[in-house]
Amino acid sequence: MATPRLLTFYRDSIMPEMKKLFNYKNNLQAPKIKKIVINIGLGEATQDIKILEAAQRELSMITGQKPVTTRAKKAIANFKIRRGSAIGCKVTLRRAMMYEFLDRLISVAIPRIRDFRGLPPDSFDKSGNYSFGLNEQVIFPEVDVDKVMKTYGMDVTIVTDAKSAKEAFELLRLFGMPFKK
Repeated sequence: MATPRLLTFYRDSIMPEMKKLFNYKNNLQAPKIKKIVINIGLGEATQDIKILEAAQRELSMITGQKPVTTRAKKAIANFKIRRGSAIGCKVTLRRAMMYEFLDRLISVAIPRIRDFRGLPPDSFDKSGNYSFGLNEQVIFPEVDVDKVMKTYGMDVTIVTDAKSAKEAFELLRLFGMPFKK
């Protein structure tokens, strides 16, 4: 299998740039992306299981990996949710699949968002992970708009091994993530 384009770009361009910016002694000190987690929460899936099945099918088309069903940890009577009922799905991407998804996200999907002004630069946690939400799944070219039952949002978390939010921001900025100015 061929090496993903972004992985080659990371090794050739980003790693030396990070080494220069933060005065690292060797290449292994430069932060890298460990995994990407895509989560879809569907509370209405308790009433209609077909919504959850459609979401799983579309998420598997987007990521190229079969999603795991997430279940409710406790019952919430006001939302008609029982403990253990299916309420969403998620995918954890690592290695080559992760770089392929990130490449498609940055270069294809994010530019297709309507009225896009940039991702918020303050969504980093203290350990260098970045989380943001997407409003609809139809921004991905793999999803056929005519076959979509319902539009739903998804949460994307990019987990890095950066030591601070500043290092993680620079890493994602060098990857080409479009942050607000």
